[in-house]
Amino acid sequence: MNNMHKNSIEVGKYLVSPMIKTQADGSFAASVSIRSGRGMASHDRVMRFTPRFLSQRAALRYATDEGLAWIRQTN
Repeated sequence: MNNMHKNSIEVGKYLVSPMIKTQADGSFAASVSIRSGRGMASHDRVMRFTPRFLSQRAALRYATDEGLAWIRQTN
């Protein structure tokens, strides 16, 4: 996964970290980590998405949008 911390966004008690991975065919896969809490009381939810993207930017945007949408639904 690339640039996890560089692209992280803090939203209230959550840290949203979109990630991308280059696939064998040159496309990009997207996933997002949504972390809350600290130390032994931390929780990390990781979602991997099935769409493949032609650019890193599109994959990163999709993962970020999905992570933020999950937070909105949770609150």
